[in-house]
Amino acid sequence: MLLVIDVGNTNLTIGLFEGDQLRWHWRLATDHQRMPDEYGLQFLGLLQHAGVTVGDLIGISLSSVVPPLTGRVVQACSEYLKQEPLVVDTGVKTGIRIRYEDPRAVGADRVCDAAAVMQFYGGPACIIDFGTATTFNAVTREGDYLGGAITAGVNLAAEALYTHAAKLPRIDFQRPPNVIGRNTIHAMQSGLLFGYVCMVEGMVERFRAELGPQMKVIATGGLSEVISRETKAVDHTNPWLTLEGLRIIWELNQ
Repeated sequence: MLLVIDVGNTNLTIGLFEGDQLRWHWRLATDHQRMPDEYGLQFLGLLQHAGVTVGDLIGISLSSVVPPLTGRVVQACSEYLKQEPLVVDTGVKTGIRIRYEDPRAVGADRVCDAAAVMQFYGGPACIIDFGTATTFNAVTREGDYLGGAITAGVNLAAEALYTHAAKLPRIDFQRPPNVIGRNTIHAMQSGLLFGYVCMVEGMVERFRAELGPQMKVIATGGLSEVISRETKAVDHTNPWLTLEGLRIIWELNQ
């Protein structure tokens, strides 16, 4: 079994592959205070839940956009899972050519997404990742990562409304009964959901103008399914795309 771990600002996304099949996946809250021992015990608990032992692991593939946590997770893997993880970083084979002005500034999760998209869907492609930030990523037909656009994620926007507007409550992100909200909660849900849907449709149109009419649109991340249901602009939805990319990159480096 291959263990894959994506360390994000909001969530740790973890998966177990048997061959090329994702058999188990989990999404856990990122805790910036957690120590290596705590992460190690948590990983052991997930393996036990899946009926997998440390001896069953053939490797670990790791991406992280939270530098302070990267070393702790690596230490946890080394001490508790007896494996030194492959960390997606400069020098690792990814199959993707980075054409960003500073390639080191591209998040490892975005590189993993691009690697998975090129294997499953091909380019040119616009990859929309609904995470802490919502990112739009451009990949050419040849597999070049060009760059993209970054804006606040849905949950971050919702929290900002709650924090900075005295009369607005904290809400659950879900589809309201109508676009025109008849109470504050439904009005906020409408603005967040349909506002982001309209943003997706507008950004896709602008990306297609630069990448060409054959561009595919792939959505990923925890909220990808909720938003994709409301628009025809998305061609494919794969909430676990980053995990697939981690597997692909691990295989390229064996």
